[in-house]
Amino acid sequence: MYFKHVLAIVLLGFSALVSAFTPTAQQIEQFKKLPKSQQETLAKQYGIDLSTIGLQSKNETQGPTNEQSLLPREDNLTENTPDPLKPEEIELKPYGYELFAGEPTSFAPTEQLSVPNNYIISNGDSLSVSLYGKETATHLTTVDREGRLNIPNFSPVYVAGLTYGELKELIDKKISTEAIGLKVFVSISELRSLRVLVVGEAHKPGSYSLSPLSTVTHALFASGGLSEIASLRNIQVKRRGKVISQLDLYDLLLKGDSSGDVTLQSGDVVFIPSVGPQVTVEGFVKRPAIFELKDGETAKSLVNMFGGFKENAFLEKVEVRRVIDHSKKSVISVDFTQKNAAYTPQGGDYLKVKSVSSEVLDSVTLIGAVSRPGYYEWKSGLTFDQLVRNTKTDLLPQADLDYALIVREISTTNEIEVLQFSIVDALKTKDVFLNKNDEVFVFSRFNDLEKEEAALKNLALTETEQELQEKVKLWHLYERRLFDQKVLFDMALDDALRNEIEDDAEIKVEEEITPTAFGRESLLAPILEQLEYQATVGNSKATFEIDGQVRFPGVFPLAKGLDVNAAITAAGGLLESAYVDAAEITRVSASGDVSYIKVKGLDNKQYQDGLLLQGRDTLNILMQPNWQESYKVHLKGEVVFPGTYTIKRGDTLQEVLARAGGITGFAEPKAAIFTREAIKEQEKKQLERLSEDLRKDIASKSFQKSIGSNTSLTYEETNKLLKDLASVEALGRLVIDLPSILADQTILSLQDGDTLYVPGRQDSISIIGEVNYSSSHLFKPEVSVEDYINLSGGLRDRADEDKIYVIKANGAVMLPNRTSWFAVNNKVILEAGDTIVVPMDASHMDNLTLWNTVTQITYQLGVAVAAITSI
Repeated sequence: MYFKHVLAIVLLGFSALVSAFTPTAQQIEQFKKLPKSQQETLAKQYGIDLSTIGLQSKNETQGPTNEQSLLPREDNLTENTPDPLKPEEIELKPYGYELFAGEPTSFAPTEQLSVPNNYIISNGDSLSVSLYGKETATHLTTVDREGRLNIPNFSPVYVAGLTYGELKELIDKKISTEAIGLKVFVSISELRSLRVLVVGEAHKPGSYSLSPLSTVTHALFASGGLSEIASLRNIQVKRRGKVISQLDLYDLLLKGDSSGDVTLQSGDVVFIPSVGPQVTVEGFVKRPAIFELKDGETAKSLVNMFGGFKENAFLEKVEVRRVIDHSKKSVISVDFTQKNAAYTPQGGDYLKVKSVSSEVLDSVTLIGAVSRPGYYEWKSGLTFDQLVRNTKTDLLPQADLDYALIVREISTTNEIEVLQFSIVDALKTKDVFLNKNDEVFVFSRFNDLEKEEAALKNLALTETEQELQEKVKLWHLYERRLFDQKVLFDMALDDALRNEIEDDAEIKVEEEITPTAFGRESLLAPILEQLEYQATVGNSKATFEIDGQVRFPGVFPLAKGLDVNAAITAAGGLLESAYVDAAEITRVSASGDVSYIKVKGLDNKQYQDGLLLQGRDTLNILMQPNWQESYKVHLKGEVVFPGTYTIKRGDTLQEVLARAGGITGFAEPKAAIFTREAIKEQEKKQLERLSEDLRKDIASKSFQKSIGSNTSLTYEETNKLLKDLASVEALGRLVIDLPSILADQTILSLQDGDTLYVPGRQDSISIIGEVNYSSSHLFKPEVSVEDYINLSGGLRDRADEDKIYVIKANGAVMLPNRTSWFAVNNKVILEAGDTIVVPMDASHMDNLTLWNTVTQITYQLGVAVAAITSI
């Protein structure tokens, strides 16, 4: 009746659930208490998806399909739920409790097992007696309260207290004696139940009805397992007031020994005492947990409890924290490498097993542009040539064969020294010996990733070689991380210094090229950091700097016995522009005094060997006097032999034109256009500045529009003007008088990248700007500026008539009939190739002060570009 009432409540609740789709917690809990078959029936009837409320149907359940005999405890549901507000951490739990941490839905663990011959027959057992021979019959009979077994047509027999084997013998003898020609087969059809009392630290202590074949563990399962303070090592079975057996569950769990798991009898008491002394073990062990101790436990037995140590556990000094006299804590270190560790576990001990150091000892490490980077076994007498035997197979194609480093620890505080050597020499002489824990750095011949990839592309690497390149880079990304962290984070730099370093690093990323993985910049960074960190008073920083005409200028580790020649090798060698007759060393003493040392003859190796560099030295490799890179100038247009010419510093335009055969008879020297890269860069900056200033001016004027003015430009027109200005390309034009240069009246010295455009003869004049029709007209000497404007349809309303100017064919700007800072004379004589510019009245731009300058520059550059394009 009660169940029907509960079912009605649940059905009513789920009717509301289906309609609202928001079940309450109470409704869900009531539903969970129903058997799974009824849950599925109700869910199917009302269209409920069990997964939406945290349940699964039989078809969705993973793993075995047999009905579970144990459900999780309600208290465990809350304990095992992670709190999202707390940081994730490993919580150590007492060992073994989870095996019994469940509530039985049914308990019949022995029903499917055969009855052993030593089973004791008692009242309530049912037997099947099958007769065969001259008669055939089967009788089901039960041992009555007096312990008798009544077989029809036979006299009763007392069987209580007999074993199952003795019973079968007794019945067989009785039948054969009392009925000639009959034989019998006896089996137990149904076992009686026995009543067992489970007390002490059980999850649900009480009296339980069990199968007569049940053991102590079955009783533990029936009672829901053990409480949180129960002992697993001293579970007692009491019969008639005496302890007949003690069960140590550790023997069962760790050894599989069930000898203490005795068969229970009706009236037995299973007593679970409170837990005894406990030891906590965590860290690098196979089974971290809290373990219960018994008297006489040793270190060996404790190791067996937690399953032994992990392979990377540090056993020489295992930390053991212990409470002494309930008043203070102490720490002892136990050496578990010994077979019999000198340690006796005590209650309250806390063992923490740490891992071995990540440092690989008794080895050498190959780092950088090598085919197989990593750790190698060190043996006495090991030399570099035993690790790298062949430069083609053991090194990457980009490896620098002249410069390699050995980083060697020289103290227990991780201080290092650096040794520099040549790979080529090391393979020849075989005398570069390696010490234990040395790190060998092999560098790339490039610092720039783009240049390195271009060089490797030219080498046409095979697919296997390309995969090798990637594998080596991955090793540096992952395996070298520990080394970098050791150097960078063990320095204990304050926050301000760290921020400064990070800011500098960000600036370098923006300004410099992308470094290659094996270049000097990448591989030397942690070494330089370590050398800087270990510098102290009286022990200067073991680095030097090399500037000037070398391939890789910068800061390098000061190798032991480093001379000038080795320093140049570290920097990648001399450039072609280097001055080999002399160099300079700037030396700063410990007191701060600065001295200068002249180095004579960089090609004199004997002299260099005698001059060793010191910490903080700066070696400056000078440039050859009057050295220049190959200068290139370009001649285009009406030149007899146009093209690109290589010149030396000081060459003039007239000299290069003479080399090019001069100009042709169709050339118009007055309209020549000359461009220079240095001026082009200046124009770029000026255009950017003007564009930004104009934007600010427009933004300011937009808040100060003239009241009643109808002459302002629209937003679309203003935006178009800004875009036009932003799209203007700097030309770098230098206005020259080519006829004067050809006549030796003017001298123009050339620079790298200069370009001369010589157009053909001109026969037209162009007019652009605020005219009704911008066009070009045939040049006529007698036609004035006003006449050309009229030929183009006259001025537009927005034209500024007072500021009309002419851009001459050679680039000069002149104002007709006006004096100004760029006027040459007061009357402009028009010539073929000139361009008349009619600017816009600035009042139409809300009196923008920059507009005149902007339009003049824009028009002038546009005219020059158009002239060059037509050549």
